[in-house]
Amino acid sequence: NRRPDATERLVEFAESFKGQSKENIEDLTWRNEPVQQRLTHALVRGITNYIVEDTEAARLEIINQGGRPIQVIEGPLMNGMNVVGDLFGSGKMFLPQVVKSARVMKQAVAHLLPFIEKDTKKSGDSKPNGKIVIATVKGDVHDIGKNIVTVVLQCNNYEVVNMGVMVPCARILETARREQADIIGLSGLITPSLEEMAHVAKEMQREGFTIPLLIGGATTSRVHTAVKIEPHYSGVTVWVPDASRAVGVCSKLLSQDLKENYIHDIKAEFEKVRTQHKNKKGQALMLTILEARKNALKTDWKNYTPPEPDFIGVRSLKNYPLEKIVPYIDWTPFFQAWELSGRYPEILRDSIVGETASSLFRDAQAMLKKIVEQRWLSANAVYGLFPANSVNSDDIEIYADKARTKIAMNYHTLRQQTTKPSGRPNLGLADFIAPKETGIQDYIGTFAVSTGFGIDARVKAYEDAHDDYNGIILKALADRLAEAFAEHMHSRIRREFWGYAKDEALSNEELVSEKYRGIRPAPGYPACPDHTEKGPLFELLRAPDNAGIIVTESYAMIPTAAVSGFYFSHPEASYFAVGKVGKDQVEDYAKRKGWTLEQAEKWLAPVLSYER
Repeated sequence: NRRPDATERLVEFAESFKGQSKENIEDLTWRNEPVQQRLTHALVRGITNYIVEDTEAARLEIINQGGRPIQVIEGPLMNGMNVVGDLFGSGKMFLPQVVKSARVMKQAVAHLLPFIEKDTKKSGDSKPNGKIVIATVKGDVHDIGKNIVTVVLQCNNYEVVNMGVMVPCARILETARREQADIIGLSGLITPSLEEMAHVAKEMQREGFTIPLLIGGATTSRVHTAVKIEPHYSGVTVWVPDASRAVGVCSKLLSQDLKENYIHDIKAEFEKVRTQHKNKKGQALMLTILEARKNALKTDWKNYTPPEPDFIGVRSLKNYPLEKIVPYIDWTPFFQAWELSGRYPEILRDSIVGETASSLFRDAQAMLKKIVEQRWLSANAVYGLFPANSVNSDDIEIYADKARTKIAMNYHTLRQQTTKPSGRPNLGLADFIAPKETGIQDYIGTFAVSTGFGIDARVKAYEDAHDDYNGIILKALADRLAEAFAEHMHSRIRREFWGYAKDEALSNEELVSEKYRGIRPAPGYPACPDHTEKGPLFELLRAPDNAGIIVTESYAMIPTAAVSGFYFSHPEASYFAVGKVGKDQVEDYAKRKGWTLEQAEKWLAPVLSYER
């Protein structure tokens, strides 16, 4: 379907793309072009206004020439998408624009489908480049990245069976067999998903699969894929770092000419990564857990009086005003979700991605206005303040009342074990809470917030309208609002509910830079890598009843746009990464949690310093 003048046309489109007017003036001169050029223009620019009209014109033109409806897709529409693919591949077009193009393509195809279904002729049916079954693994509810990959692949004529979220291994493999898939793709965001991906690889091997396995998601990495997943499956496993790589990977894996060498290179690369990883592990200097505890943060507890909260117990806030949350949004991760690199607001003026980022930002602002004014989403929060003391060096006892006679929760924490330079401590979160033996009455805060209530119906409406672009914007905004809600609530905790920083007056930039006193570590994040601590945390807060937020068996939160964690008030409390932990600490942790060693190693797999 390539034209002989494709290169010249690509350059022409790229130049016109650069020179888009910053004024909101609609130039309709392109409407005078022949239908192929109009369709290509609409696809490249993401314009849906005239797509049904132009698709119908193309259909009638082809029918009048004795052709068939499917040829509108095979010819004019795919010609336009080829230009989109070339622009994207050459770095002249970015992900938000590609998703907009996909929206145009889907609406065109939706118009054609009834005509194609009525057409009974079989010869010349269009065949996709390949069929891919893609899923977010069991226990995980995050799907923005997976949905973006789906759109990009569909734009490039791949048939994608998107199975959604929390999909069990057996159903993924059953679907792959039934659909005769060419490739299986797995996605996940939370660290327990890494274990589930390894399980799927083992099951693919056990059941005799040979098709390629793609691994993607924010917590995945080349090293983890090489060390923990690829060895379990004799077929090829490929780590796909972002959506822009997906098409290239799939095309090579399914190409008769390129497949053999590509697979050889992938396997050789993973072998090299494993060797480097093994050698690196041998060089890591680890303390024993006892040595690490001896090098804990030295706090002068005798000269410190912990601030007492204004109340003890749990409180909830339902249908919280969204307009109070919006000012706390950190926009940089929003652009990162769309694979646009740069910090906000500088990214809007970036010489490479600035124009795309600005257009995306305008669309996001318009939707955010609707979300707030029309109450598209609801926000709930539950928070608690409790007496607390550290015990056994690395545990925190959280008490039910001021008498401190009843333990409401045992918060188990981990400690850094890698050797530190002289004068630097091996930190653990328990360092920031007064030890029980000091007799000092300390306190801790807990919270869970979500801004995802009501999102499913809105997203489905966009999907039904073949509008992935706005569906993804909505999910990304819900995530940003949840993080903003966590920031806002932490601010209120410091200034009002706990009240240890009543005079605080920080800008949003200062909040993003964590200039405040205290921290709010979340289970599953670097300072607290064990996701299972969400279980007792949610019981303590009665989060399902008080805020409507639940956790899955893998401790992902539902609604997905949610944040939970703990509040620490100590002036020296700081964010840190636990890093790798030794077997002695894992054994100790298992005893404290009442687990077997195997259970502890499963949940702490991403931070183990040794091979199981």
